[in-house]
Amino acid sequence: MSEKNKKQFGVWMDSHHATIVGRENVESGEFVVLGHEKMDSQGSNSNENAANNAERDLLHKLFKNITAHMQNVDELHVTGTGTAQEQFIKYLKETPQYKNVDATESTSNKMSDESFVEYVATQFK
Repeated sequence: MSEKNKKQFGVWMDSHHATIVGRENVESGEFVVLGHEKMDSQGSNSNENAANNAERDLLHKLFKNITAHMQNVDELHVTGTGTAQEQFIKYLKETPQYKNVDATESTSNKMSDESFVEYVATQFK
């Protein structure tokens, strides 16, 4: 399979926000921002265990919302701050439809949408 026919995506994320970038015409064309996702806010919890479970559930919901933008992904580059990108890649590996995704990761500070589109394009050259 040639590089041009692979469905390639990029995600910048931290534990509360994500920006998803992919090709305009799925398998070809320029990279464009496909969407932004935010983690829902958590209500108050009566104990630490409930708070941890709620946090994990909200993070998984964020991951599901991100993957909704990426149909039949072949290659993915995940970047951002903190450990959210590592957790997202682990989530993908544990999800049958995404377990064969060629995922790479890096760490970067928040960048503008335009800068992130350029960054993703350089990752797949």
